[in-house]
Formats: sequence, C-alpha cells, structure tokens
Amino acid sequence: MDQEQLKKVEAFIAENKGKRKFTQSVELAVNFKGIDFSKTDNRLNLAVALPQGKGKESKIAAFTDDASMAQRLGASGVRIIRSSELPEFSNPSKQSELLNYELIAQPSMMPQIAKVLGQFLGPRNKMPRPIVGDPEAMVKSATRSIYIRSKGKYLPTVHCMVGTESMPVEHITANMEAVLNELIKKVGKQSIRSVYLKLTMSQPIKIM
Repeated sequence: MDQEQLKKVEAFIAENKGKRKFTQSVELAVNFKGIDFSKTDNRLNLAVALPQGKGKESKIAAFTDDASMAQRLGASGVRIIRSSELPEFSNPSKQSELLNYELIAQPSMMPQIAKVLGQFLGPRNKMPRPIVGDPEAMVKSATRSIYIRSKGKYLPTVHCMVGTESMPVEHITANMEAVLNELIKKVGKQSIRSVYLKLTMSQPIKIM
C-alpha cells in the first residue's frame, strides 16, 4: 500500500469509529478477475497470521481425547471437547455454540467429527484444523489467524476481518498488508480487481 492509500484508510477509520455502542470490526473485501474459481486448484483456503493480532480475544475449542494435551490446553483457557461428548452436538443449539470458537482437533478424531458435524460445519467453512506439532503453539497461532476461503457458487470475492476500530491505524494497515501479500502470492497482483474496506456498520470505501 502506498502513502495515499494509507492516508485514505486513516481518514476513513477516524471518520467512522466510535459511532456504535460496540467495538466494530474492520473488514476487508477483495474482488478478483480472470480466475475460474470453479476449478479446485484456484479456490482459496488460506490461514493468515495477522502480525498485530485481531484486536479482540479469540476463543479456541479443541477436540481431543489425549489426557496430557487436554490438561495443557485446558490450563490456557481452551475449551476441551472429548469424543464421548460428540453425540451431544447432534443438537442444533449445541452445534451453534461452536460457531463462536476457532476449532482445532486431534487428527484421529477427525472422522468422528466429520460424521457428527460435517454437514453443519463444512458449509460454514468451520471444520476444525488438525493439530500438528506443538498444540500450544497452534493455539497461539489460531488466536492471531484469520481464514480466507472461497465461498458461495465460486464467487470472485473474499471477505475477512483485519482488526477492530480500537486498534491503532498502523496496526490495522499492517494486518491489511499481510492479507494482501498472501493473496498476491496465491493469485498474482494482476488478478486483484479491487479492494474495499469497511467497519461492521459503515459503508465500504474503495482503497485499491
């Protein structure tokens, strides 16, 4: 992003922040051109660690039967869901609870999770990420990461949050640049048609 774009973002957030009784998210919308998203290889499924964090606390839930892992993660505030509890999540109200969490899972539990929750979580792009390597490091990463996935009937656009209005503008723009850099790595700069920024309840503004 050049200086003109950065000033535009700063002025936009200053004009719109503090107008609601809650802290609004800052959201990015990126529109693409020349990409056939009906082709599997072109579809987006990216995890981007925001360098300045999300600006709000993320709740993590871990599906695991590993006693040591459950103890370690539970001590850091992670909600633990064991395989014996999975049948409870056939209830729609219990399923909806999971939408408030970033989900991770012991790999051996993934087939059970898919059987019970696949039809609910799959279309919402909320299936848990398998725990690989250090689970505590994965939790730390999940609290800072956002997920960019193609949605709908191969729509040529993605949306994601890049912070909250309470964050310093330079933190928000650092997060925006991290997202755009990852998208450019995936599709090339020539494939980005336009980029818009908005707060939760504001009108969008074109920044690229």
